[in-house]
Amino acid sequence: MTAISLAELATITGGELHGDANAMVTMVAPMDKAQEGHVTFLSNPKYAKHLANCQATVVMVKEAQREACTGNALVVADPYVAFAKVAQALDTTPAPATLIAPSAVVADDAMVGENVSIGANAVIESGVVLGDNAVIGAGCFIGKNAKIGAYTKLWSNVSIYHEVVLGEHCLVQANTVIGSDGFGYANEKGEWIKIPQLGTVVIGNRVEIGSCTTIDRGALEDTIIEDNVILDNQLQIAHNVQIGYGTAMAGGTIVAGSTKIGKYCIIGGGTVINGHIEIVDGVTITGMGMVMRGISDKGMYSSGIPLQPNKEWRKTATRVHRIDDMNKRLKAVEKLLEQNEES
Repeated sequence: MTAISLAELATITGGELHGDANAMVTMVAPMDKAQEGHVTFLSNPKYAKHLANCQATVVMVKEAQREACTGNALVVADPYVAFAKVAQALDTTPAPATLIAPSAVVADDAMVGENVSIGANAVIESGVVLGDNAVIGAGCFIGKNAKIGAYTKLWSNVSIYHEVVLGEHCLVQANTVIGSDGFGYANEKGEWIKIPQLGTVVIGNRVEIGSCTTIDRGALEDTIIEDNVILDNQLQIAHNVQIGYGTAMAGGTIVAGSTKIGKYCIIGGGTVINGHIEIVDGVTITGMGMVMRGISDKGMYSSGIPLQPNKEWRKTATRVHRIDDMNKRLKAVEKLLEQNEES
């Protein structure tokens, strides 16, 4: 169990401590459940009612809430960001692998950096480069000439196809596939002819990818994911997609081929994005969005029909099917009104 002092917490968060600098904490907990030895935080004002009775050793708050704290308080600019930093410092998640397992298969010409760990039954093929302190989990496959950057971690059963480039300080969760073939076919008289996918996938630094996500290699050019991108579980990123710096995409999102997504975009879960379009920087798409055309102005966009009781939904669906008829009738009325005005 990791234990750190409140003085260390102040250094980690850049905050100002009011209280006992020598007190120790071992874990982060919700405010209403925190006990001695715990650190908690207040980022949502609706939970301020718990401050008076909070049993945590220290509470991370903004300056405006400090006077309401009955014990140790750590004043920070953003309590939620402080929580993230402290949670990292107290994290006890084990490494995906330690040392190099005897059952790992490593090609003779693979370049393995210093302090690299490779789990049981992992396969490292010819020409692979593993940067210093990289961690390859059990059962992973790293294809020919792929490059994995320093300090990057792959959890179990991740498959990295040939020629893929994965940057430094990345994290890839279990069962994700990077560099599989894009969905490219030509049709000749009803017969499908496969188009070899000759590009690869290039992923920047500090990228995190959830479990069971698939990122296809490019057809001719590369699929590109820039630095500081975070991708949730079970995403489908098709061939030749480009995702800009700092973009976040929630679970179940599907991006069709050759789409370009800008920097600092936020894509809600279950969104479907059409192919061969461009989305500019700073766009937010709420969950279950259906993006059929490019987006040229930053801002928030939504689609989809919110949940309704079944009887109301059936009425809504019926009305939707009648929209074309209603539109024709409206145009007829407008035309009649125009004729009356002219006469």
